[in-house]
Amino acid sequence: MADACNSRSLSWLVKPCRPDPRREIIAHPSLEIVHHHHNLRPSAVASASAAAPIMSLPDDLLLECLSRVPSSSLPALPLVCRRFSLLLDSPAFLRLRCAHGRLRRTLHALALSDLGLLSSTSLPVDAPLASAWAPSSASAVLPLEALDGSFSFSHARVAAVGRSIYIIGRGATLRYDTWTGAVAPRAPTIFPRKKFAAAAIGGKIYVAGGVARTSAVEEYDPTADAWRVVAEAPRQRYGCVGAVAGGVFYIAGGLRVGGVGGEGGRLDAHVCAGSMDAYNVEAGAWVRGRPGAGTVAGAAAAVPGGGCVVGACGTGVHVYVVASHAVELSFWRWEARARRSGGGEWARLEPPPISARAGLGGALRFSCAAVGEEKVVALVHVSVGCGGGGRRGSDAVAVEGAVLVYDIKGGEWTRGPDLPPGLRRAAVACVEV
Repeated sequence: MADACNSRSLSWLVKPCRPDPRREIIAHPSLEIVHHHHNLRPSAVASASAAAPIMSLPDDLLLECLSRVPSSSLPALPLVCRRFSLLLDSPAFLRLRCAHGRLRRTLHALALSDLGLLSSTSLPVDAPLASAWAPSSASAVLPLEALDGSFSFSHARVAAVGRSIYIIGRGATLRYDTWTGAVAPRAPTIFPRKKFAAAAIGGKIYVAGGVARTSAVEEYDPTADAWRVVAEAPRQRYGCVGAVAGGVFYIAGGLRVGGVGGEGGRLDAHVCAGSMDAYNVEAGAWVRGRPGAGTVAGAAAAVPGGGCVVGACGTGVHVYVVASHAVELSFWRWEARARRSGGGEWARLEPPPISARAGLGGALRFSCAAVGEEKVVALVHVSVGCGGGGRRGSDAVAVEGAVLVYDIKGGEWTRGPDLPPGLRRAAVACVEV
């Protein structure tokens, strides 16, 4: 029996419970039992083990155990019990995985139709980049009657929180579990939105724009499954995109919605397609641009040259922006000097290797995601006409799911593996678990 206490079958549990001399650990009764196993008689060891199973451990020690489980075994753990599931969804679990060097990054591409069919695929992105996406899978989401009221997932936005990806559409929200593939309905946004900005910060999701009758910014708490209004945006935008950097929620591009004198609902002639508004989540305040800095009516920043923002993502303190200039694309990095000052600098980077022909008479759609602080991945959907200035016809070509990867340190774009067929207008998100 004494030998059993040192067997490999218990090493995964005993090792995390031993004190680390590099940090201070609060004493706990269950810890004392583990520490003194070697000083007990075999019968005492057996009774102590029976009296203190793994479920009797406090949350902090149990998290230490769970955070060391190999990635291949993680998908089965939420099925053990509700407590395991809640701990695996907590921010503390991700922090411990990161501290132990066990975080693994995976890109997920999702395409959801209004008929309730979800198509998905994944691509490991830890170096080196995988050569191909996993075979795409399609599954019925759920009976459409399970979603209340009218809804649409056309131009839906995605945001990753832990292992979950939230698909936010007009009047409906879905949670996709990347470990099990399960999909479940969640509370819809307070105001139905389309072509809006969305991003996740600190385990919560923020959305803005895409609605004519309000400029409200909403916050979603996955634990409570509830939305609430946290701010009013400086302007109402339609067709905007979202990004996060340095704890700031950036709302970039789009058209300004709403007329003068209460005539809300129509597209105003004023275009703010190249500007960004910035909301400091922690301070609960908008970052204002400095007068004379080329900003638009108090916006935090504007893309040099008047380009129209078509894609954006953030990592660290930087925001990466893809802008369209009618006949060409440009790629920029914005670095804010301070969260509240509104100052910052734009740096022009190598543009994405997309033909200028794509901007003439066709439709071009980007979905961008940052992979740590090393890469920016742009999922590009292009539908253009060739040989006729964008005229559609027998010579029209369509490129669905071209994947471009920007190496932040090297400063170069490369072509990644294209999406499998059948993922039309997919959106991409990076999950770190």
